[in-house]
Amino acid sequence: MDSSGEGSILTHPRIYLDHAATSWPKDEAVLRAMYEFARECGSTAGRGSYQSSMTASQVLAKARKQIGQVIGAPSPDCISLHSGGTTALNAAIHGIFGGLLEGHDSTPLHVVTTAAEHNSVLRPLHHLARKSLVRLSVVSVDGNGVVDASELMDHVEPSTVMVAVTSASNVTGCAQPISQIGESLSDHPALFLCDAAQSFGWVPIDAGQQHIDLLAAPGHKASGGPSGTGFLYVDPRLHEQIQPSIQGGTGSVSESLEMPTGFPDKLEAGNLNVPAIAGWNAALAQCPPSTNLLESGDADGVLIGQKLHQGQRLHQGLRSISGVNVLGQPGVVPIASFQVEGFCPGDVATILDTEFGIEVRSGLHCAAMIHACIGSSPDGTVRISAGPETTCHEMDQAIDAVRQIASSL
Repeated sequence: MDSSGEGSILTHPRIYLDHAATSWPKDEAVLRAMYEFARECGSTAGRGSYQSSMTASQVLAKARKQIGQVIGAPSPDCISLHSGGTTALNAAIHGIFGGLLEGHDSTPLHVVTTAAEHNSVLRPLHHLARKSLVRLSVVSVDGNGVVDASELMDHVEPSTVMVAVTSASNVTGCAQPISQIGESLSDHPALFLCDAAQSFGWVPIDAGQQHIDLLAAPGHKASGGPSGTGFLYVDPRLHEQIQPSIQGGTGSVSESLEMPTGFPDKLEAGNLNVPAIAGWNAALAQCPPSTNLLESGDADGVLIGQKLHQGQRLHQGLRSISGVNVLGQPGVVPIASFQVEGFCPGDVATILDTEFGIEVRSGLHCAAMIHACIGSSPDGTVRISAGPETTCHEMDQAIDAVRQIASSL
């Protein structure tokens, strides 16, 4: 490792290994679709009866259809489009509780979640709990960041109204037992909310088969779309119950000061990012559709196998380095979180960037609670996360760079 203080970033090719934050590079088809829409159409959707506006509306309709196919939605009309996973999760949480709290007495409503959750789930729930609208039970996870489904169900009470669980940890990459939890909740009135930020586009999801009532994800991670995209799936029986958390123009029922009552219009106030969604459509065309999870086809096996191989390569390589502590085990999302003895995570990430041109994430990764469970508090971890185009050579370069850092003390 160069200790001269002069960064060597100009002599090293950029190696991007932060795909859990966002995918890069975007496929040329994605960039081309965005450019072509902005150049050739550029209209807003649902705001006019002229041809280009109807073309914009068709872009949205195509996105709903493709997303629905990926997650096994019964209808494209079960998909509302949002500016990202965070806004989609807020629309789900505040929208459902907006309906539940109407006419409800002062007793806080009970919600169960886990220590593996991202702040996009924990902060909205904490906001409601701070106002004494919600009573929150947070279930611990094991050293790999995985919740025990039976233990989680032990916290579910007869009066529980929602269970919120991420499909895969953004810190360790390990999958949560979503199918088992969904099956256990199938005879319970509690709604099952799943944050699929890390799994959408990576692994098969079937909202119906997994008994998921609400499913949210951004478009810019594993599904390969641009930033400014996301969706919320809402089970048809909840379309009337869920309430809008923002109000504004929708291009429909403009004569009324009330928001439209139909879904998904009621959750889509304001203009959607149609150029970005046009690009996302190009990426979604390459995502595997939902399959019967009990009879996964060869395509799913190959897809999951590739991710497991990437994760295993990262974990095995890092574990071979003296002074490096790798947290958790290889999961369905190719992530490796680790610490280097004698260095804080932020310093390791800075050295990797400036000395080796390797871009990774450090810290708590917007998921502070999980670190107490996996043994990485209070500083968090260095996180390497691979993507579809990440090569074995790039992963080996990162492992070798970490080896040089660990041996430099």
